[in-house]
Amino acid sequence: MTLTELKYIVAVAREKHFGKAAEACHVSQPTLSVAIKKLEEELEVKLFERSANEVAVTPLGEEIVRQAQSVLEQAAGIKEIARRGKDPLAGPLALGIIYTIGPYLLPDLVRQAIGRTPQMPLVLQENFTARLLEMLRTGEIDCAIMAEPFPDTGLAMAALYDEPFMIAVPSTHPLAGRSAIGAEEIKSETMLLLGTGHCFRDHVLEVCPEFARFSANAEGIRKSFEGSSLETIKHMVAAGMGVTLVPRLSVPKDALAPRPKKRGQAAAEAEQYIRYIPFEGTPPSRRVVLAWRRSFTRYEAIAALRNAVYACELPGVARLS
Repeated sequence: MTLTELKYIVAVAREKHFGKAAEACHVSQPTLSVAIKKLEEELEVKLFERSANEVAVTPLGEEIVRQAQSVLEQAAGIKEIARRGKDPLAGPLALGIIYTIGPYLLPDLVRQAIGRTPQMPLVLQENFTARLLEMLRTGEIDCAIMAEPFPDTGLAMAALYDEPFMIAVPSTHPLAGRSAIGAEEIKSETMLLLGTGHCFRDHVLEVCPEFARFSANAEGIRKSFEGSSLETIKHMVAAGMGVTLVPRLSVPKDALAPRPKKRGQAAAEAEQYIRYIPFEGTPPSRRVVLAWRRSFTRYEAIAALRNAVYACELPGVARLS
């Protein structure tokens, strides 16, 4: 039994597909299949039920996969202890981050990290919350920046900031000239949502649960459309397809203080078609946190990363400590 074989069975249990698991492990499918068959023969148990369309984990296999995850985490801990003994800030830090935070926080965060801890480069992994939690458990990443809530997995966490949401509407929309909008006023609009898997989609549906279902009633909700990223959603808003909610850090710096348009600036021109408007009263928001395994021993590295986040500009958010 090897750590590599344990990594393979965890990947298959996660992907429910041998080909996808092999791709995630950066090996060929035959290599992965042979290794798993060898492990099953050694243990004299069947770990997976194979069918034409799906791979299911057997009841006994589920127990073994859970133990394999624990073993992989402990093995990663041994490497971390060794690194910490030399210099906790020396060597890369594997950081995961969700799709709706990465594009807006990383440019400033990477600059801050390079300036403060050049000996600790950030190895970045952008993904969905569920996948990042899995990668934390298996030691594929050291820590992750995500938005609450997410399942309690026994991780250590530090709150970074509370980020309010804003409403994005086409510049020609009747609400575009408003200084603030009430949540009730957007419930009759066509809402543009991120696809399933994005936690920000769930945040939007918490504010406007009516959009969890489609309706053909022209008096109420006409339709909800989905996009693959916040930037795609913004282009759909600019095209007049509907309205959406966006986190504060995703709002361009000059969008709240319009300046005369300069020739040749395509990005600035695109933003002329969108208005970002705050909510009336207390706006809905999300709490952004840094999470890491309790067994992760490079405490100084976590502290350095937190300090780098706090050094970022973070306009419009409430910093937490």
